[in-house]
Amino acid sequence: MQSATPLSPLTPSPNPIAPGTRIGHVHLKVADLDRAMKFYCGVLGFELMQRYGDQAAFISAGGYHHHIGLNTWESKGGKPPAPGTTGLFHTAVLYPTRAALADALRRLQAAGIELDGASDHGVSEALYLRDPDQNGVELYWDKPPANWPVSADGQLAMVTERLDLKALLAVTA
Repeated sequence: MQSATPLSPLTPSPNPIAPGTRIGHVHLKVADLDRAMKFYCGVLGFELMQRYGDQAAFISAGGYHHHIGLNTWESKGGKPPAPGTTGLFHTAVLYPTRAALADALRRLQAAGIELDGASDHGVSEALYLRDPDQNGVELYWDKPPANWPVSADGQLAMVTERLDLKALLAVTA
């Protein structure tokens, strides 16, 4: 059997993934299901779709079967991963509008949850924080593609600049 020649990370795949493919859900290990539910449902506003006692819950935005699964199967009472270990950097929640992201920021402030950061990436505006289990969470909205920054040669030119939170909070539906 002949071994395949590895592709360079910059070499386009000869058989790319289907364009409509997307991440359907993320499943997070948590130490305390009720505490996680208070954050994801109580603060962020996700809806509970199904719960299995104190072991697992499936939550959604808009009635989908689940966007986030929360479980204690391998983590009940556990501690967050130590710095310097591999794992999930963050879960990103895409909001449909800038006004919806502003509402998310108001919810975080009302709950006394501090941000780790807030950035304008040119293509999106993002809020960064941690859930009660110290999992990274990004809350963001995408700017219209016509407004995305491009370089002189037409390539996407994302940036990381300070997001004006006062201006975001001024946005209403």
